[in-house]
Amino acid sequence: MQQNPAPLHKSPKVDVDGERLTMNQDWILQTKETRRTFSNGTWVPLRASCNDEKGEVQAIGYVCECFACGSVAFPSEHRVVAEQLGWSNIGIGHDVQPYAYKDGYYSSIEQYQHNDKEPIGVNLVFEHPQPVVGGRLWILNPDLVVALHLIKDGTNWVRPEENFVVVAREVLDEQGHHRLIEIKREFLIDYLAARNLTLRLSYYRQRVENVAAIEGSSYENLANRQEQRDDGRFKLLIRSLNDVYGGSWALFRAWRTDVDEDEDAPVMGPESDDNTDFESSQGHRSGYEGVRVEGEFWRDEWIEHQGQSVRVRGDRDPILPHFIVETDGTRMASADLDDEDVGRWLWFNSGIVNELLNHRGFSLEWYTAETGGIRSTSGYVTHFGINSSDLITVYAYDVARLAAWEQHIWAAHNVVPDGKVSIELLAAQVKAQPASTHAVEELLFKSMRMLEVGFSQEFNITLFSHDIDDAAVMQHVSRFASKDQASLLRLAKELVRIFSDRIDVRALRKLSTHAEKEKLASNKLLQDVLAQKVGADRARLVFGAIAGTYDMRVGDAHPTSSKIGDALKLAGVDESNSFLKQGEQLISNFGQSIWWIGKLLFGRPESQRS
Repeated sequence: MQQNPAPLHKSPKVDVDGERLTMNQDWILQTKETRRTFSNGTWVPLRASCNDEKGEVQAIGYVCECFACGSVAFPSEHRVVAEQLGWSNIGIGHDVQPYAYKDGYYSSIEQYQHNDKEPIGVNLVFEHPQPVVGGRLWILNPDLVVALHLIKDGTNWVRPEENFVVVAREVLDEQGHHRLIEIKREFLIDYLAARNLTLRLSYYRQRVENVAAIEGSSYENLANRQEQRDDGRFKLLIRSLNDVYGGSWALFRAWRTDVDEDEDAPVMGPESDDNTDFESSQGHRSGYEGVRVEGEFWRDEWIEHQGQSVRVRGDRDPILPHFIVETDGTRMASADLDDEDVGRWLWFNSGIVNELLNHRGFSLEWYTAETGGIRSTSGYVTHFGINSSDLITVYAYDVARLAAWEQHIWAAHNVVPDGKVSIELLAAQVKAQPASTHAVEELLFKSMRMLEVGFSQEFNITLFSHDIDDAAVMQHVSRFASKDQASLLRLAKELVRIFSDRIDVRALRKLSTHAEKEKLASNKLLQDVLAQKVGADRARLVFGAIAGTYDMRVGDAHPTSSKIGDALKLAGVDESNSFLKQGEQLISNFGQSIWWIGKLLFGRPESQRS
């Protein structure tokens, strides 16, 4: 091997694939590893310098495993020349840096030159030496990064448009030096297809163990060999440590004799026998006990693209789902629905909303009481409506234009049409007359903000002890969170958490006139403040939904409690409704209670209204 990679950590029992190793004949012969090719693997190394070792290199017991790899991408017109290039040309010893010629010609860092000023390939990983601060960085080709729309997330490069999937990843040693950059083949070949390139890898595997003697070891039946195997070259070398590290040595030292150290500005003249002197010595080094068993494997490999570039070039994806479009279960291909004028809608069970929101980068927004949008990492907002059967209805084109992986999620929740298209969705998309209604989720948060402002203006106190991000919290405080009774109770718990649990109890006690105000919790204190204005009975009526929701929260901790039914009734939730509608009712009633508190405390008297 031409260059010894820096070790990452002392763990020779783990190879680059993370597998446990046992030092034996199969291990040293690399029989399993040489059968594997990266052209069939999930991950492809673009550059690697991994060296895991244990023990002293000149002593018995030393174990080492090395994997090193270099790569260059070539266009088809240079394929014949590239076929002749191997480890010495594009391996880890290949210097990936820019170069400026004195005649003005400049070779950029991306260019791979076969001869001077003869670029024939493209480097996908760059080297960035840092001599001042020390070390050497590897940089993934920015063109690849931008073309695949990747962003850095720790040591990974992820693609937000596909659920933040890890596309490329880096491995660093304990000093922060790179030892591996690899990329998922699926994304690599998409990029290669867009640029009409084919990637050539040249890599080297080495395994070493120092044993006391061949006899009695795991390797006693082995002998030196060289062979062509699995489209590569394997070499087994068994040598005594004395032959490897012992032998004769010689030292020669020469120096000048014509420099006067006392002179202020000494100048040396031409070198000659009269103003130089030298000395030499030699010796023999030996005494190394043991045997070094070393297996090495070299291979060059092509990573071919398939002529398809869905992500970079925007080719049509051949693997897209089919969707149910008729009441008899008839399906249509996504490609046939990818037309703004297709004139069809699709039906989905309501679980699709939470399924999508569970993915990083997705968000829910509301337009009317029964319509909203799912903003996805594809850059689109999918407009949906909720119909009379609690199904999600969406214009077919809005789903068919999404990224393939998103379409497959939608397809998993696709159902036979039932309950017609959402009336409010049709009003917006067909009649161009969006409903003037409002989602209960939005009204809830607006009511809390209005109440907060009222307390600040009228009482000069801060109602809540801490702030929340309304848009972020609304992602899980929605009717879609209610799928069964357990999740309905958890929704109640969330409502209490964003309202009652945030109330600044100390501030309210300054306004309360209750004899036992020091013992009262947030809801009771707020109810007492309202009672001072409208009376105890009306205040208790207004707080019914809040009190019922609080009791439901207790039911979440004790789901078998017989009080759950009473809590639902007090919260104004009709158990005969679907759980989706029960969730909507709960949010609506809770929000209305908050609105009435603000209305009764800070609203203008009837006589002052215009």
